[in-house]
Amino acid sequence: MNKKSFWKKITDSRDASLVLVLIVLLAVIEILSPSFLSFNNVRQIFLNNALTLLMALGMLCVMLTGGIDISITSILAFAGMTVGLLQKYDVLHNTLLLFVIGAAIGLCCGMLNGIVIAKGKVAPIICTMGFMYIWRGMAYVISNNAWASGKDVSGFSDFGKDGAAGPYLILLAAYILFFIVMRWTRFGRRFYAVGSNKEAARISGINVARTIAAAYAVMGLLAGISGALSVSIYASAQPNMQYGKEMDVIAACVIGGISMNGGRGSVAGTFLGAMIIAIIAKALPLVGIDAITQNLVKGIIILAVVSLNVFTQRAINRQNLGRREI
Repeated sequence: MNKKSFWKKITDSRDASLVLVLIVLLAVIEILSPSFLSFNNVRQIFLNNALTLLMALGMLCVMLTGGIDISITSILAFAGMTVGLLQKYDVLHNTLLLFVIGAAIGLCCGMLNGIVIAKGKVAPIICTMGFMYIWRGMAYVISNNAWASGKDVSGFSDFGKDGAAGPYLILLAAYILFFIVMRWTRFGRRFYAVGSNKEAARISGINVARTIAAAYAVMGLLAGISGALSVSIYASAQPNMQYGKEMDVIAACVIGGISMNGGRGSVAGTFLGAMIIAIIAKALPLVGIDAITQNLVKGIIILAVVSLNVFTQRAINRQNLGRREI
């Protein structure tokens, strides 16, 4: 048996290639900005991108089934605005219950998205585009031109304030749970089966419509939790919060090697993709790139990483084909 070269091992593994990209990216940034890897900076990267990291797990489930959800930040705003207003008008101030309410709102929104897509046979991009306006509109309607300030959510914001452990514990628990579920449970493996071949999944006894609806329900649940977490981290609730950030979540998943056609992706890849997005966002201002040029550079880096993923997947496919021929 021929031993593989180090480079061959790297290019034959999507996650390994992403780790290499991450190391190179960090090395270049550290040279340009020597204080980048300081403890405070690393902590800020995780805190400022906690919502993207969390929602990327839900998008993993959706994209594994061959779908996409662009309504996630609208669900986040609807749930977050509700949580903020409950505190503003002194209805509820219990941190745990506020997170439960945010999660419940997100779950209901996600389930409705999933039912329309799975049962109504509406294209995911069209369905979630419509709901993107509906859920964002709901956030504006319930706000009634009001917003929750730092004073209104002062107790709740202690959970997510700079230096608190809350956001990191949520992320750690979520990634451990999803790693176990996606790797070793029937519930998680059904997403892969449906995305790989819906007809084969149906023949094997999997309820395809229910699995697709479940993927969007999970996405909605995490978007709702992210809405509550956003209020806690940024100590405010506004109907326009996280506007447009759904693209970062989708980009994180694509960079992480999740196939747009479904059936392929991993929790580890999702994490690495989200971290690459987070590091790019943090690094560009620090290395002196002005705001006008940042999106251009960000787009070039994302395109380069995605291209590497494509080449890696082709190498994996060739290797698998060679094994079958033998």
